[in-house]
Amino acid sequence: MSWQEQEDTTLYKVVMNQEEQYSIWPADRDNPLGWFDVGKTGLKAECLGYIQEVWTDMRPLSLRQKMAEQARQHPPTVPPPPPASPDAAPVMDALVQRLSSGEHPVLASRADGSVKALQHSIERGYVHIKFTATQGGTELGVRLDKTMTDLSQADFDTATGIVSLVGSLTLNYVKVRCIAEIDLATLQGTGHLVPLEE
Repeated sequence: MSWQEQEDTTLYKVVMNQEEQYSIWPADRDNPLGWFDVGKTGLKAECLGYIQEVWTDMRPLSLRQKMAEQARQHPPTVPPPPPASPDAAPVMDALVQRLSSGEHPVLASRADGSVKALQHSIERGYVHIKFTATQGGTELGVRLDKTMTDLSQADFDTATGIVSLVGSLTLNYVKVRCIAEIDLATLQGTGHLVPLEE
């Protein structure tokens, strides 16, 4: 850390614009036009660390939406698999199919082992759920549905109880709902996907 950073005791706030791009701004000043608070304040390094955690896709919202629409209208053509011989091993299911069948071990990822970090993610309405049993692990960014998410069995202050997280995302061009139950004591649990019809 440089001496300039050591001397910077300014209190900052994290702000976001309509394109879901993040920045920091002195907490005692009015926000620039088009930017609004996300509810995080602290020293510069703390705010920048928060942004690094939550801003996982640097593309502006309008570009993400345009690319998603293009992908929906023009999905990539995948050649059909060759016919399997009777003694060949069965072809592995697609990832969406696999995670939609039964329950799978999951981890509340990017929470750095902190229940408070998970609580803040839930309050922001966006969490990372990692399906740990896939090759290399499959980490999904889930936009929570607050009407379906259940926090009534959770006590964040004592890090006990269960949170039932429900939200949506697009995985491999398939819109899915992610349903996960996380034990606050371990930040682990079980979850599965439900494909959504267009």
